[in-house]
Amino acid sequence: MRPLQDFRRAKPGFYPDHAIHAAFACARLDLNFIPLDGDSGLLFRVASATASRCFGGGRCSAFPQNDATAATLANDKYFTQRILQQAGISTLSGEYFFLNSRHSAHRPPGHERTDATAYFAGLDHRAFAKPLQGSRGDFARPLIGPNMLANYMDEVAHFYDSILLQPIVSGDEYRIFLLDGNDVFTVRKFPPALIGDGIRSLRELLAAHDRNLQAHGLSPTGTALDDTNNADGVFPAGHHYPLPGRMNRSAGGTMAFARPHHHDAAIALARQAAQALGLRAAAVDLFVNINDDPAAMAVIEINANPSIRFLEDSGRDDLILTIWRHTFTSIGLLHV
Repeated sequence: MRPLQDFRRAKPGFYPDHAIHAAFACARLDLNFIPLDGDSGLLFRVASATASRCFGGGRCSAFPQNDATAATLANDKYFTQRILQQAGISTLSGEYFFLNSRHSAHRPPGHERTDATAYFAGLDHRAFAKPLQGSRGDFARPLIGPNMLANYMDEVAHFYDSILLQPIVSGDEYRIFLLDGNDVFTVRKFPPALIGDGIRSLRELLAAHDRNLQAHGLSPTGTALDDTNNADGVFPAGHHYPLPGRMNRSAGGTMAFARPHHHDAAIALARQAAQALGLRAAAVDLFVNINDDPAAMAVIEINANPSIRFLEDSGRDDLILTIWRHTFTSIGLLHV
């Protein structure tokens, strides 16, 4: 049987991960993978002897076992938060605000730019901000200082119409991937970092890092080095400079298979969160050890269409096959 790496090597760099994973799973599970768009990976059909189903790349969901309502609710970070709170699940709390006046007649008061300014002041001008319906860590960053919010809203308004402001919380971030409430894997998430090469300065390394993010359709870090000692001097080879904020792999963060100390409690919390939204497949991001309390944990957000590229990079083809087997079985292409 061909390993997953063979499927990766046979495709161009732009080819969507989940199309490669689907082709691999089809080969292993005796299903047909049928390209529908010149083999761009952006549109394909998976067929058994008696049925078939179409899949799309880009923002199309790779998890049709999640119904559209549940997946759409999960995509809205505020809706997710409210649903979880109603179910008695601890979250980071926060409020949403719109960045322009379009459609203002269709929304309740209290969520405009002026309201965001007042809310931010109530948090002592310290908040973690992110687009309400963003993904991959785009524009997710801490805002500290009274002048930060207005500039942030102006920047984000070019790409999104609303944001979520949350209190800044310290803790260890984990992701728990569930299928029908069963944990498939748990990872710890770490922030990106600039790594010295003994040639460039921190400022040059940061500029290169931001250019790479923008080339992949993501916002720059927003990190300021003005107060950093010797930001223009050569940064020693092998030294690390963490970039606080988003942990997403797409933004340069890393993951490692790991379990929190209170693993059973974390699994129970993640399971309860996925069930509250009605998701059969979900990646639940949560903080544990909040403010150095080993037993304190809270849900950050829930991803109904998570990337599983980390599994490929870690050589866990078996887990990718487990996930796609569940997908194909759920939609009637496999009977096991």
